[in-house]
Order: sequence, then C-alpha cells, then structure tokens
Amino acid sequence: MTASELARWIRPVRRDVEKALKACVPPARVKPATIHRAMRYSLLAGGKRLRPLLCCAAAEACGGTVRQAMPAACAVELVHAYSLIHDDLPCMDDDDLRRGKPTSHRVFGEGIAVLAGDALLTEAFAVLARARPAARHTGADLVAVLAEASGSRGLIAGQVADLEAEGKKPSEPALYFVHAAKTGMLLRAALKLGGMCTGGSASRIATLDRFGFALGLAFQIQDDILDETQSVAKLGKTAGKDAAAGKMTFPALYGLPRSREMAARWTREAVHHLRPFGSKGDVLRALTERLLHRDH
Repeated sequence: MTASELARWIRPVRRDVEKALKACVPPARVKPATIHRAMRYSLLAGGKRLRPLLCCAAAEACGGTVRQAMPAACAVELVHAYSLIHDDLPCMDDDDLRRGKPTSHRVFGEGIAVLAGDALLTEAFAVLARARPAARHTGADLVAVLAEASGSRGLIAGQVADLEAEGKKPSEPALYFVHAAKTGMLLRAALKLGGMCTGGSASRIATLDRFGFALGLAFQIQDDILDETQSVAKLGKTAGKDAAAGKMTFPALYGLPRSREMAARWTREAVHHLRPFGSKGDVLRALTERLLHRDH
C-alpha cells in the first residue's frame, strides 16, 4: 500500500472517528457545564487518533468493517484521553502543553482535570458496553480486555513504574516493563478489540496481540527519540522533558543511534506478525511503517 493509498483510507476513518467521539460525551452546555467542557477540550483536541485507526484496521484485517469497530475505537480513545490528562498533572509529569494547547489542568484547574479524566475513563466502558460484537465474543469480553489493559496490570502499572524509575539508573528489564505496560497495553487492546468486534478467531486475536506488542515497543522507542530531537512546535508538547526529569527512556539507556536501530527492528518484527492476514493486513502494515518514519 502506497502512502497516498493509506492517506485515502485514513481520511474517512478519522472523520468518522471524530464524529463518533463528539457523540460519546455530553455537550458542553449540559450541567455541570464545566466538567463537560473539560472532557470535550481534551478528547476533541485532535491528535493522530492512532488507537482508533488501529482498531478499525484490525477489524478490516479480520474481515469486518470500520463501522463494526467504531464503539471499541471510541472507547480506547476515551481511555487514552483520560490517561493524557492525568499524565500531564503536576503530581505526574507536570506538563503545560498537549497537542499544542495548554494542558487540561492549566485551563480548568487540577481538580476539574482529575475529574474530567475520571469521567472519560468511566464513559469509555459505557460506550463499549453498548457495542454489539459479532459471533464468538460478547460485550463482557470486550469490557474485560479494555479493563485489563487500562488497570493496575496494564497502563496504570506502567505509570507507577515510570514514576518510581525517575532519577534511577536505567535498566533493560525496567525499561521494557514501563513501556510495554504504559504504551503497549492500550495499543494491543485497540487491535484485539477491533478483531473481536468483527468475530475474529482466537488465533487471529492472538496474532494481533503479538503484532501489537512489537508495534507498541517500536512506537515508544520512536516517541523517546522524538522527545530528544524535535522541537516543541513540532511535537505539540514540551520537548526534552523526559531527559530533564530523569525518565527511563530508550535513548537514556542505549543512545540515539542504537535506539533508532531498535525502533526499526521492532517495526520489522511487527510487520512479520501480519503475514497470516495477507492483503487484508495491508493497512496495518502501512500504518506500522508510517509510525517509524513520523516526525511528531
């Protein structure tokens, strides 16, 4: 799949995702208006929408449609938006910018930011509970996947490990644990949910999970590289913050040249796992290659 063909696939899917996300949360005028403004401020701030795109592409790889995957795609993005709000808080990464805009707590205050994140997380499960997956899987199955990915053995586990690693000497086991949990678990959930919504077989879902593990590492390594090499204007968030905070990153442990090699190797590993899907995996392949060469 060429870059232009991928772009033609992404445009309508991203448009449908944005429309669906706007319908997921109450309008800003609904009381209490402050919380709904805060929820919409962060959720609808733009971004790559990588997780919804992966969810929809996984659905197609399993022989289904984007429409079937849309509730799951929105649910994963709701969880992602919540995690970004909380990640930016002064008690966490203490950041002032997200997607080129002031972070939620800078606009609405810390209390409302915390509650907006809580509300988005809660709404994610309401959205997913209303999904109607195809044969083989139930709504409860979908909820279980997202709960595991976002809970204390998934995304939150990675956040805890990330906080506890600040200022400490980087180690390979700790580094891989942080990023496999903090970034990788939600990416893997997006892929699995996309396949499950369309009735993908157990072997197909397992293959998507293996693909997601490799993709998650490639994505995070590239993210660490960009944090050290790109500007605030390009990233839409504070550049160089990980190094300044003593975060455990791939460049901190391996340096930039080797980190680039590792990102490419994990990308190849991810693409390798897509072989069973044949041509139906073309969008996932193209997305994977695009992520390796992104500059923000």
